[in-house]
Amino acid sequence: MKNELYHGTILLSTKMSNLKQKIKDSPQNPGCYIFKDKNGRIIYIGKAKNISKRVKSYFHKYDLDSKTVELVKKISDVDFFITDNELEAFLLEARLINKHQPKYNIELKAGKRYAHLLITNEEYPRLVAVRSFKNSDEVYGPYASGQARQELVRIANRLFKMRVNKRMTKKEIQRGRIKLATSPWSEEISQIEYRQRVDRVRLLLKGQNEELIKKLQSEMHEYAAQNNFEQAKIRRDQIMALENIAQKQKIELRRNYDQDVINYIQTPNKLVVQLFNINKGIISGRKEFTFQTPLSTEPAVNLADFLSQYYYTQDIPQEIILPIQLADQNILEQYFSNLAGHRLKIIVPQKGDKLKLLELVKKNIEINLQTGEANLFELQNVLGLTSSPRIIEAFDISNLGPSDVVASMVRFDQGKPDKDNYRRFKIKTFQGQSDFDAMKEVVYRRYYRITKQQEQLPDLIMVDGGKPQLSAARQSLSALGLDQIPLIALAKKEEEIYTLKSKYPIRLSKRSSALKLLQRIRDEAHRFAITYQRSLRLKRQ
Repeated sequence: MKNELYHGTILLSTKMSNLKQKIKDSPQNPGCYIFKDKNGRIIYIGKAKNISKRVKSYFHKYDLDSKTVELVKKISDVDFFITDNELEAFLLEARLINKHQPKYNIELKAGKRYAHLLITNEEYPRLVAVRSFKNSDEVYGPYASGQARQELVRIANRLFKMRVNKRMTKKEIQRGRIKLATSPWSEEISQIEYRQRVDRVRLLLKGQNEELIKKLQSEMHEYAAQNNFEQAKIRRDQIMALENIAQKQKIELRRNYDQDVINYIQTPNKLVVQLFNINKGIISGRKEFTFQTPLSTEPAVNLADFLSQYYYTQDIPQEIILPIQLADQNILEQYFSNLAGHRLKIIVPQKGDKLKLLELVKKNIEINLQTGEANLFELQNVLGLTSSPRIIEAFDISNLGPSDVVASMVRFDQGKPDKDNYRRFKIKTFQGQSDFDAMKEVVYRRYYRITKQQEQLPDLIMVDGGKPQLSAARQSLSALGLDQIPLIALAKKEEEIYTLKSKYPIRLSKRSSALKLLQRIRDEAHRFAITYQRSLRLKRQ
């Protein structure tokens, strides 16, 4: 038996080729087990209080669900990681899943983090959104909702006129004063004055609105006493805006700590989890995850798996509110507390505001499911697809002349933008204008990389244009052996849908939810391509 040290645990990797013998000799300790297929590829990672009992249960139970049966059929080898206790097993499992992304584990993107807001370390700091940062950076967040994050930036810029331009002019640097031209004001301001404004923005980002309003009220009275009514009016307007913002918050729980409220809906072939971020009592963002055919039929098991993987790469609040009790809830609490460096409590409320929040999250899931599934079901029927087009990828070519010919690809998951998987392309194989050749190139590049890296293929591919663009995309997919992926083209002028099944286009009612979904995806691809092209032109200038 070969022993190998791994992050404080011991990897027991026997050279026995007989899977049954390995299972028979499996350790009765806490730790993790790793199932591999015939090619040695890791397909599932699990944790257990007693590895031996857990692993043997896969092969002795007769009431396994269909996905577990499918998993067991593919197991050709197994490895074991022994840990000192269950807590270490939780941590190790999350680390291994995050690293290997096995097919049969809940699929969370590795290392994915929400954007934070960063106050830059410059003479005249700016407020910018970032997804990666150093420990020494001054960051606030995370913000699950991009819309909420950008609204906060707009408020900070509007009320306190933070510098927006990345570069300062030579004249501004020499004079030690910066000109702020943010509408509706235009003024010059010294570094000391500007730093005072940044301090106010810090209070805003920390959610300390009451303290901020008190400071502004004090300044307003001081300026009024000095007959400086212009500055007094500015403070008054800022106070009114901040008070208005507070009134617009829909839910106020008067908490001085952060919470995540998590609820779910599980069907035979789908698990939908939605998470509300609540910062200091105010809902600040929302995130939804959809998992196809979860391995377990028990929601408590799937929810525990989701939590252990999700919070391995995310900031952990002081409180997590759940709709059901988890089997290893105490272990999870200890695990998260160790990760976060502060105490965390998991709560399953039976009444009150927290239960109402859980109901609100579930209602959001239900509405999203009804709307999204109805659109996809109609699209499936219209196109004659064998399954729902859950993942749709769309391509658009943008050119305003022979130079800067670019393309974009957007990805929609369950009818919603999956912006982390958007891609943009510079055309490399030719010069000049040819939508046909450009489409052929980018479709080939996209799916050559996906097949090489064994990533998830879409359920439907859409290209902007008519028959020529459809033909170009078809040639690239055929060259890669991907003819099985449904392919369509959406022509702008008549909004006709071209497919490979018929020489005649499909025409849908303008009120069709399927058409509206395709239009929204097509328009998003166009917007993304145009934005990229403009940025290239600006860089060249």
